[in-house]
Amino acid sequence: MERKALLVCSVVTILGILMVATGFAAEATRTKLNHVTIVAPNMCKYPRSPAMGLGLTAALALLFAQIMMKALTGCICCLRGPRPPASKWRTAVICFTISWIAYVIAILLFLTGAALNSGWGERSNHFGSYECYVLKPGVFAFATIAGAASLALGLFYFLILNSAKNDPSTVWGNPAVPPQANIAMAQPQFPPPPAPRTTDPVFVHEDTYMRRQFT
Repeated sequence: MERKALLVCSVVTILGILMVATGFAAEATRTKLNHVTIVAPNMCKYPRSPAMGLGLTAALALLFAQIMMKALTGCICCLRGPRPPASKWRTAVICFTISWIAYVIAILLFLTGAALNSGWGERSNHFGSYECYVLKPGVFAFATIAGAASLALGLFYFLILNSAKNDPSTVWGNPAVPPQANIAMAQPQFPPPPAPRTTDPVFVHEDTYMRRQFT
């Protein structure tokens, strides 16, 4: 693995560890229903909780990791390097698609969980009474798992494209044509046609002709 790919993998791994740690910490420290105090018929008092900051930290770590990987590889429609062979390219497309879906789900859940742990939460139902908002259990945990899956698949997509860029057998998506053996191309050699036979005139002396007539 080249130095650039190793550096990207290291940074993404560190950001992923940070996201997992802060995501599960936010799940553990989220505001629960028994933490809320009703101070008035229409007022809910929430305790100070670190879940909001932890959720935002997890979302930012996931965002920076995705930006780094996508900035180096580019989108499917605008690759910054040669395309891998067909079999690896299909795998890369699947990883890219699932990675983005998981990323969007994780970001939305992180932001929603952070908002619901910000100390705000009062609503009125149809009967005129008031209830307090609390985040359901498992939201931060599910967001953390989705974010980890997004980073893993995105990193796999990055490694596939990076290996294709360093593979001499691929040239911008097409396998390189093996060099052909040097074949000497020359015109066929045929013996030259024989020269036309020419008969030179033979000089006959006049005396010889006269002697043939008298003999």
